[in-house]
Formats: sequence, structure tokens, C-alpha cells
Amino acid sequence: MIDQVFFDNFPTFETERLLLRKLDIEDAISMQKIRSDERVMLYMDSERHTSLEHSQNFINENMKIFSEKKGMFWAIIEKSSNKFIGDFAFWKIDYKHSRAEIGYILDPEYWSKGLMKEAMSVLLKFGFQELNLHSLEANINPKNDKSRGILLSFKFKKEAYFRENYFYNGDYLDSEIYCLLESDLNNKI
Repeated sequence: MIDQVFFDNFPTFETERLLLRKLDIEDAISMQKIRSDERVMLYMDSERHTSLEHSQNFINENMKIFSEKKGMFWAIIEKSSNKFIGDFAFWKIDYKHSRAEIGYILDPEYWSKGLMKEAMSVLLKFGFQELNLHSLEANINPKNDKSRGILLSFKFKKEAYFRENYFYNGDYLDSEIYCLLESDLNNKI
């Protein structure tokens, strides 16, 4: 059973280089900068945040999802600069099957520095060991090699390849679905 206590008291984590805290409306300016960047959004298959209002609405929607106990959304803060550099989410929480989907994004200035792996190491362990999830799902665009690479580094397994199952921006796109079980992560540690 998923432990709902964390919906009463949002968990904050600290790593060597990062602070992982609850997303706040004050993060909208930084989020808009990242989520409007074409490099970031290339394989996200979702709308670019072309205005501050778009990012504010996105944050408000995720705060609502948290209040409904359907998801958790962390801001990724670089500790040395106190700068918002990305976000990570457990969403589409399925209580019956103890499963959630993950989503994540990082400012390109911080790509290839191991920061997302640092954040995911802590958050995946939390998801399994404290939140009591049994499995995690990730849905990616098959062209997103960076995202696939990080998933595989954590021993996510490819479960499916869906052909043209997602309609976005006038096109039908393919999707790859990856899964991680708690036992997969424990075998990595």
C-alpha cells in the first residue's frame, strides 16, 4: 500500500550537489526558461511554455494533483547557486497496483554532469522504500537517447514500443515504455 503520509508532509531531500524540494509557484520564471528551450522540449512531445502564465498554470495543476494525492512534483535546485535547474515527478499514481509514472527535465546548462542521476538515485529509493511503490513507468519518445540512457542506467526495462499511439502537434508519434521494479533497483544498489 502506498504510504499517504507524504501527502501531508512533502518530503525534501538533499544530495551532495542538489536540494530536492516541493515545487512552488515562485519557480515559474525559471521553469518557463527551461520549458521554452527548444533543446529541452525537442522530445518532450508537449507544449513549450511560451509564457510565464503557462508555467504558473502548469505548477498550479501539479499542486492540485498533489493535493488530490495523485502525484508528487519536486523542484531540482543546485545548492551552490540556489538555482532551479529542473524538476522530477511521480504522477499518475495508481494505488491499486502501487505504480506511478515518472517525468523529469533538466536545464541544458546542466546536462551530462550526472545531476539527474544524483536526483533520481534519491527519489527512486524514496519511491520504493518509503512511498511503497511496487513499480515505476517511464514513457519516452524513441528519439530521446539521453532519457533512454538514464533509464537504462537505473535498470529500467523496456516493456513496450507503441507505434503512432500519441497524437501531438499534427503528427502521430511512437512511444517507448520502460518499467522499474523495486527488485530491479535493489539489485543495482
